[in-house]
Amino acid sequence: MEALALLLLLLGAASSRDVKAGNCDVVITSDAGKNGSVSSPGFPQPYPPRSVCRYEFQGRGKERVQLVFTEFNLFTANDDDHDCESADSIVAYVHMEGRSEKIDTFCGGQVPLPLMSSGARLSLEFRGLHSSRYVRGFKALYTFTENFGVSGGRQLMEYTCGFSFNSSEAANGSFSSPNYPGYYPRDTECSYLFKGRPGERIHFHFTYFDVEGVLPCEATSASDYVEFSNFMTQDRKFSRYCGQLREFEVESDRHFFRVTFRSNDRLDGTGFHATYHFLEHEDTNTVRPVRTSAAPNAVTSITGDRKFPN
Repeated sequence: MEALALLLLLLGAASSRDVKAGNCDVVITSDAGKNGSVSSPGFPQPYPPRSVCRYEFQGRGKERVQLVFTEFNLFTANDDDHDCESADSIVAYVHMEGRSEKIDTFCGGQVPLPLMSSGARLSLEFRGLHSSRYVRGFKALYTFTENFGVSGGRQLMEYTCGFSFNSSEAANGSFSSPNYPGYYPRDTECSYLFKGRPGERIHFHFTYFDVEGVLPCEATSASDYVEFSNFMTQDRKFSRYCGQLREFEVESDRHFFRVTFRSNDRLDGTGFHATYHFLEHEDTNTVRPVRTSAAPNAVTSITGDRKFPN
């Protein structure tokens, strides 16, 4: 929740513009402004019936479109936020390799999680066919960003998505998947490089993990994954991680460690969040699940030494 609150604050800051659909076909480019807001017709008043609106977001180059909904209240006949067939709704689409792919359909009164495009384009389609004096419609903040919504670390411009964490700059901190705590973008690879002083090691505590996939997290199962390595290349000591996992800990063998996040072009998850600490004392390499109630159906993929709590 703290990460989402910070995200809302950052998106609402700086120069911005508000777009309220009139004729309902709106094109928003990053040339006109890097952030702003969009809303349903008449917001915050009820939207008129038979409203069909399309919002097109178009960035440039490495820019990604990030959307954070701040208000969401659409008409539904049965109060079921998951049954969108007969309800007013918003459909989100990303554009990849010349084709449009649906992310999800949202309806009812539950505020959707933040969204991020896979490239420089994203679109919303709003269908407000029924309306009611009791519904307010929606409002969302948008930003065109090149940092993938990742806070912490120093962005590496030679990577499409890369971040460096040095012990000389910070002895501890946190990092997360792109757009956390929202849905991570499809077809995206991010590298997180941790560099300590000689003799140091890096300890990681993953407090949240939801990466779409099934063991052993290979391409044949269309799995997204997180990969660990003591080197810049693949490390056979670690298996790939995917699925919904309980809290776990990882420790490097030496003063360098690489974490790689990779998503394909099919499904979406909410990613991961982890803390890190550069340690000066020696310790054995450990991957250790921690008791938690956050993910009761956890499945883990672990190689190397394992230490389970008593």
